[in-house]
Amino acid sequence: MLTTPYVTGTPNWIDLGTPDMDAAETFYRGVFGWSFRSAGPDAGGYGMFQLEGRTAAGAMTVPPEQGPPAWSVYFQSPDLDATAKTVMDNGGGVALEPMDVFDLGRMAIFTDPAGARYAAWQPGKNKGLDVVNDPGAVVWLELYTPEPDAALNHYAAVFGWETSTMPLPDGSGTYTMVNPAGAGADAMFGGFVPLASDPLEAQGDPYWLPYFAAANCDATVAIAQQLGATVRMAPVEMEGVGRFAKLADTAGAKFAVMQGVETPA
Repeated sequence: MLTTPYVTGTPNWIDLGTPDMDAAETFYRGVFGWSFRSAGPDAGGYGMFQLEGRTAAGAMTVPPEQGPPAWSVYFQSPDLDATAKTVMDNGGGVALEPMDVFDLGRMAIFTDPAGARYAAWQPGKNKGLDVVNDPGAVVWLELYTPEPDAALNHYAAVFGWETSTMPLPDGSGTYTMVNPAGAGADAMFGGFVPLASDPLEAQGDPYWLPYFAAANCDATVAIAQQLGATVRMAPVEMEGVGRFAKLADTAGAKFAVMQGVETPA
């Protein structure tokens, strides 16, 4: 589960790059109840998706020639320049050099050894998202990658992540999960999935997939579909985990929704 306050290596921000902000605002308002608030005239159109007044994500217009519609995940760094060096020393690349974002913090965009893009945020006045885990907020991440062991080595070197494993319910293998250093299994926030093991993802490029919490997975998927989403994977149940589905929004940005299992009071 994602945790706050954020520590080094924790997912602390997520944002959407989309060619049509008006369409994205309409879609995500209908699916998650988000409202969009501009970051101001100097922010280049960037703004925040808010859930009952709390920031659940960021968003900005990205023209098609600058990149495909996509969600980007940010991990907390205490020193972005040092992080960038560690990324390069461990087989990754720097797609966007560390830069100041007003007095809010610093950001950079990287690629891991397999080419999956991810970002890092060094907090200033902006410490990160206001809400996680609640319905309509990010709750889990998955990295689809051709070589999970190589990816784990990279991210462990960059952020100090620790790992744990669980057997897959169908007996086909194990699922590797990660948490910030020293935070323990209760702070697990993501899993690593071999691309070849998932027919839906096998032909695609490596990437980070965000999961948003849903009070009712099936109802959320139905609303998203009515609003123009593509259902990439219909809702399925995983014992001990919950019910989840994979979608793409009206522009094609991939995301997933998850309804966790209810624990007895």
